[in-house]
Formats: sequence, structure tokens, C-alpha cells
Amino acid sequence: MELSCAMAGSAAAPPGPGPPAAAGAGLRDSEEYESLPSSVALGTHMVAGAVAGIMEHTIMYPVDSVKTRMQSLQPDPKAQYRGVYEALKKMVLTEGFWRPLRGIDVTMLGAGPAHALYFACYEKMKKSLSDIFQPGGNSHLANGIAGSVATLLHDAVMNPAEVVKQRLQMFNSPYTSVLGCVRTVQRTEGFGAFYRSYTTQLTMNVPFQAIHFITYELMQEHLNPHRQYHPQSHIVAGAVAGAVAAAATTPLDVCKTLLNTQENTALSSVKIRGHLSGMANAFSTVYQLGGLPGFFKGVQARVIYQMPSTAISWSVYEFFKYFLTKHALEKKSSS
Repeated sequence: MELSCAMAGSAAAPPGPGPPAAAGAGLRDSEEYESLPSSVALGTHMVAGAVAGIMEHTIMYPVDSVKTRMQSLQPDPKAQYRGVYEALKKMVLTEGFWRPLRGIDVTMLGAGPAHALYFACYEKMKKSLSDIFQPGGNSHLANGIAGSVATLLHDAVMNPAEVVKQRLQMFNSPYTSVLGCVRTVQRTEGFGAFYRSYTTQLTMNVPFQAIHFITYELMQEHLNPHRQYHPQSHIVAGAVAGAVAAAATTPLDVCKTLLNTQENTALSSVKIRGHLSGMANAFSTVYQLGGLPGFFKGVQARVIYQMPSTAISWSVYEFFKYFLTKHALEKKSSS
């Protein structure tokens, strides 16, 4: 889930300079678009998050498949690519039209519940903790704690799906179905294999979300200073924020991919027997095999994947914020 913290963070973001988002968006001057109305049910936040999460992970999924392959430390000669377009073209021509989409089903199964759980936890904790730390106000400390706990839960749901997805994406993968992959991994490596990269995933998400959120807010200050609902600004700011955060955290993503896929050729070349575990071991292995450039394998594909994904996620979530706020106000005025 590389976006859920950032997306939910927008609901807790302090109002931008100028008057509250209002007239142009069809909201009252006394209401702020930046904060979802308290009357909105928790289930609504879950639906908004689930929709945004599924769209984020699936629309650009073929590029994600390329990214996984380009991060391979010891790629098969038939799976060496110079660019994203060449990789996609080669995959389709040599492995079939649907090959870049293998694993998308498990991604959707994981992304929906993971993002729904994130939003449920985030919104509930944010409100409860804000009432304690800053009654009647918006506590940044409460937002930070809520986001951190929500990320722990989100990644706990999403990590097994990531493991299965990336094993299905690899070149010459021995797995042909989600269920077959789950059964084989469980039988040969045990349940712990589904969480071997969990700490690395969390370590990656913390700086990713920090960079992503800060960049998005800085972009919004320039593109949308009055913080109104403005789709174009959300798309542009989201794309830029996603690109910057993705590029900066690529080294951690390479380590996560190695832990998830347990790339046999790579591990054998450095005489590692059994299964690689632990972030420190992953960093050491990546450096042994590829040096410093090894930590940025697949950075082009990661950025190309993340830009539209984050743009879509921000725009979908911001739309839900606007729509739900407007709907709540209309319902309130008619009663």
C-alpha cells in the first residue's frame, strides 16, 4: 500500500491558506472541504478507501509487473530489458497477451480490504486521539499516531498478497495460479514466508509516506492555495509526489522484492542456502550482487507506475471527500 497513509493524511491535512473551500465547490463558507463531515459513517470511509486502493493498484498493474522483473538481481538473459515499453512488448509477444496481468486478482483481493481497514482504523483513531490531545481541534500528533497504527494493519493484510503477486510476476515463474502459489509457499517455506518482507515494507512505507505527503502539500500550496476541490491540481500534485517518493525509496523496494521472490539464481551466486530473511541481509545481498546501482534497479518502471497510480488515488479520494461533504451538507439543510 504505498498510498494509503498519504491519501488518508489528506483528510487530516490542515486547511490551506485563504478561505475554506466553499462557494466554487458548492459548499457553505462555514464548512471546510478538507475535513470530512463527522456525520459520515465509518463504512463510507472504508468504501472510499477500498475503491481508491483497488484503482491505485490495478490500473497500472502491467507496469508493476515490469518493475518486479527489472528489479531482478540476476535476470535470465531472456528477461533483460532496456526500458518499460520494450519489456511490456517482449512479455506480450513471447509469453502471451495476458502475462503482464498475472497476479492482478490477488492484488485486488488484498488492496480492497487493506485500504478499507486502513481508513476505518485511521478515521476512528484520529477522532478519538484528537479529542484527547486537542479537544475540538486537529491534532497533528493524533494524525501521526493514527496513520502509523493504520499502516501496521494495512501492511499486515497486504503483505501476503504482495508475496504471491511478485512470485507470479517473475520470469519463468513456477506458479500458474494464486491458489497454487499459496499452497506451495505454505508447504515448502511455511506461513512465515508471507511476512518475510513485512519489516522492510514498513520501513519503506514510513519514508515513502513522509516524502509523498510533504511533496503533495507543497504542490497544493502552489496549485490550489485555497484548498478547494480542484481535480487538475490533485492529479498533478499526486503524480509529482508519487514520482519523488517512489524514486527516493527504490532501494528499499528492491530489498523488499528480493525478500518476497527469494530469487534462486541471485541467492545461489552469493552462496546463500535456504531462504533469505531480514532487511540487513537483503541490503547486504543487493550490494554484493549489484553494488550501489543495484539499489536502483527498476527505478524507471517504479516511477512510471507510481505517477499515474498516485494521481488516480488522490483524485478518487479527494472526489469522495468533496462528494460526501456536499451530500452531508445537502442532507443537513433539507432536514
